[in-house]
Amino acid sequence: MADLTPSAIVRELDQYVIGQDDAKKTLAVAVYWHYRKSDRARADSADLTKSNILLIGSTGTGKTLLCETLSRILGVPFVTADAASLAQTEYVAREIEAILQRLLDKAGGDLDRAQRGVVFIDEIDKLRTISGGARASGESVQHALLKIMEGSQVRLPGGAYIDTTHILFICGGAFVGIEEILRDSQAFGFLSFSGKDNPGILKTLNARVKPGDLRQYGLIPEFAGRLPIVARLGDLSKDALMRILIEPKNSIYNQFRSILGGDGVVLDIERIVFEQIAELALEYKAGARSLRGIFEGMMTDVLYTIADDKGIRRVVIGSLFDLPRYER
Repeated sequence: MADLTPSAIVRELDQYVIGQDDAKKTLAVAVYWHYRKSDRARADSADLTKSNILLIGSTGTGKTLLCETLSRILGVPFVTADAASLAQTEYVAREIEAILQRLLDKAGGDLDRAQRGVVFIDEIDKLRTISGGARASGESVQHALLKIMEGSQVRLPGGAYIDTTHILFICGGAFVGIEEILRDSQAFGFLSFSGKDNPGILKTLNARVKPGDLRQYGLIPEFAGRLPIVARLGDLSKDALMRILIEPKNSIYNQFRSILGGDGVVLDIERIVFEQIAELALEYKAGARSLRGIFEGMMTDVLYTIADDKGIRRVVIGSLFDLPRYER
């Protein structure tokens, strides 16, 4: 981990995650300095001011994938949790303990490794408070998460204690409607710029989600304050969706080529097919999450056919809406 600079982390992420360059850079810098500060604090027995992270992006933009890939690169245990589920339970403290127990399990029972792991809490925007007292359960979950996100000793179901001081918490959510809040909070519009200043800085500052924006959205001030680093993920374009299908080391296309290649069958899919799949995914409005379902649906007849016909040596798919061609 010591050799992984932010730029090295981004290069590793690029092999598995398409696009989202700004979010990758923000995440890489935040994680790098988190572990640098954590190592120094552990060595010197000093207090750690932790900078947890908030990822804002629509469904299917890659929030979970970024966190999973990042944890794999760093070699630290990683677990996910669903904020909406936490808001629906009567025993929030018990559920939080269960999340940390899973982190310890992922670390193979190694408490020290678990205490340097990553916890990703998705759909954090579902915990928003609404005027008039609605969704009070969401607010109570925010309060319950405060202490562990800052750092505390938590007793696990088995009786052991885990210190969350050096655990990195990454929260994610779509935050539907945040754009309207941002338009109303152009806080830096009054600044005057000289001719030497870059006007793009003003645009960057105004596009940044600020603590006040999160409070207006419905996060309590204390909770918003625990998430000082905010990265935004943009919606995926048709070109990005096509690249996701093809380019990553573990892309679904490469996976199926490997599976069929093990049986001596070459899988050849024309570019137009990837365009068609990407267009369908855009219609479904679920981002990259719908790509696998569409691709595997296309491959159903192929897998059915070649399992019975061992003489097939090549499969050519020229259109999502036409039958594959089998060659011997």
